Amino acid sequence: MSIVDQIEDIIDRRGAEAYLGEAVTQAEHMLQAAWLAEQEGADETLVAAALLHDIGHFVGEFGDDYIERGVDNRHEDAGAKILEPWFPPEVVEPVRLHVATKRYLCATDPSYLGRLSTASVRTLALQGGPMSPAEVAAFEANPWRERAIRVRLWDEAAKVEGLATPGFAHFRPLLERLLLPS
Repeated sequence: MSIVDQIEDIIDRRGAEAYLGEAVTQAEHMLQAAWLAEQEGADETLVAAALLHDIGHFVGEFGDDYIERGVDNRHEDAGAKILEPWFPPEVVEPVRLHVATKRYLCATDPSYLGRLSTASVRTLALQGGPMSPAEVAAFEANPWRERAIRVRLWDEAAKVEGLATPGFAHFRPLLERLLLPS
C-alpha cells in the first residue's frame, strides 16, 4: 500500500469524525483547505500542504476529549514526521508550521485573533497562545514562513458547513506527482 493509498484509507475511515467542535468533519476541513488553495491558483505543493495539514490528527489515539483534558496532540509535528519520507519540504514544512503560524499571526495581526473560530481559539491556548517577541523574530527568519501563512489562512477559512468541494480522488494524482523518488 502506497502512502497515498494510506492517506486515502485514513480519510475514508476516519474523515467523517468531528473536527474539534467545528461545523465540518475532518475530511471536509482538509478537502476545503485544498480546494481553497487550488481556487487561489496555488502551486501543487501548497495545495498538497493544505490538504495534508491536519493529517497528524489521525496519528495516535488521544480520544475525543483531549482538548477538554488540556492536551495538545502536537498534530503538526506528527503530520510532518509522517510526510517527510514521502513528500518534498515544500509540502512538509507548511504542515509542520501551521500551528506556529496561527500563534505568529495572533501575535502580529490584531485582527487575526478575531477571525478565529471558537474551537481554534480554544486550541490556541493549548498550543502556547500568541508568540512572544523572541518567538516572532525566530519565526520571521524561517524560510518557509510565507508558504506556511498561506496554508494557515486556508486552514482557518476551511470550516464552511455544506461547502461542496472535490473529493480525495480529485487530489490523488497531484499527491502521486509530488512523491519523492523511492
